[in-house]
Amino acid sequence: MTTIEAYDYSVTRSAGGTATFQQEHRGHLNILRKDILRTWNLLTGGKLKRTIGCFRSPGVHAVVALRFGQWLKDRHILTRILLTPLYLYLHHRVVTKWGIDLSRTARIGEGCYIGHFGGIIVGGDAEIGRDVSLSQGVTIGVWGRGAKSGSPIIGNNVYIAPGAKVFGKIRVGNNVKIGANAVVYKDVPDNAVCALYPGFTIISEAREPTFEVNPMHSGTCVSGREILT
Repeated sequence: MTTIEAYDYSVTRSAGGTATFQQEHRGHLNILRKDILRTWNLLTGGKLKRTIGCFRSPGVHAVVALRFGQWLKDRHILTRILLTPLYLYLHHRVVTKWGIDLSRTARIGEGCYIGHFGGIIVGGDAEIGRDVSLSQGVTIGVWGRGAKSGSPIIGNNVYIAPGAKVFGKIRVGNNVKIGANAVVYKDVPDNAVCALYPGFTIISEAREPTFEVNPMHSGTCVSGREILT
């Protein structure tokens, strides 16, 4: 597998080996700008419509709260004391209103795009590269015990479809596509496509199937064969 090119969170350092506030501030703002720009580029319409779309986007709300929390945790203790309640409110608001829970200790590269909302969880130990696309119902988190316990390291330009779960001490390569409802718990090479085996069977190819309700079950019969629900 090609080495994952994880996003570099470091900022330019001064000669004394420490970053100035302005340098770190610009670094975090640049990451957020690229997050919002990715959503902007994926929206349709003119500038005004895209701008309104970004302001209304649950994904943008979640990413703004995430980047604010990441910026805040490295600030002076007084700044953290004053602004942490604001971050906690924003994070709680995003979780309760949109169902998007992005831990601020997770390492998520620039260009994070969340197209839909609901049931999205990224654990605090996860590492995700640039230009990730997260869909509704996605969970990325820790799994395992002892030495096998850990969270995923995910490469750049990865698309994770609705309902997919990625967990454990695994590595997911660059340019990977993870299909809807897939459960990924092993390493995935670059450029791979992971798909869940179809969970349905065609039981009739009749052009005009008959539907009959069985009063004994809350199911439906298709061409005389019952499907229980």
